[in-house]
Amino acid sequence: MDKKQRQKIIEANTQKPHIPQRQRSLFIRHLDCGSCNACELELNALTNPVYDIQQYGVEFVTSPRHARLLAITGIFTRNLAEAAQLTLQAMPVRKIITIGDCAKDGGDFKTSYAMVNRPKEMEENIILHIPGCPPKPGEIIKRILEAAEKGLLF
Repeated sequence: MDKKQRQKIIEANTQKPHIPQRQRSLFIRHLDCGSCNACELELNALTNPVYDIQQYGVEFVTSPRHARLLAITGIFTRNLAEAAQLTLQAMPVRKIITIGDCAKDGGDFKTSYAMVNRPKEMEENIILHIPGCPPKPGEIIKRILEAAEKGLLF
């Protein structure tokens, strides 16, 4: 083996592999507005090793100030109406996704005395609905990634 061939092998072995970088991470603030907790169980499953939503650059955050997206589950109840509005107002970008049938139109609980209509400001900011009672974790990931690819979330 001559000197040039050795040099090529050394260079090939010492080059850093190209790892594609994500454009941005997506930070989601989840707000349970009065659900039965089935959707929350599916959202919790997103972070386990089976679904591992973090591999796609999606993280759940506790502060609405860090969030780019608000995920609402459950019917919109009277007790959470003010908290939901304050959460939305604290967000730098006001985009909402609803997860589950209850979050869209009340589902089985639409005749409940506790349910109130969402404010117009919130309705205008809903960009995506993920149907199901509850939706499967794989479907939630699929819909969020499709919306991100279309540019709806950034």
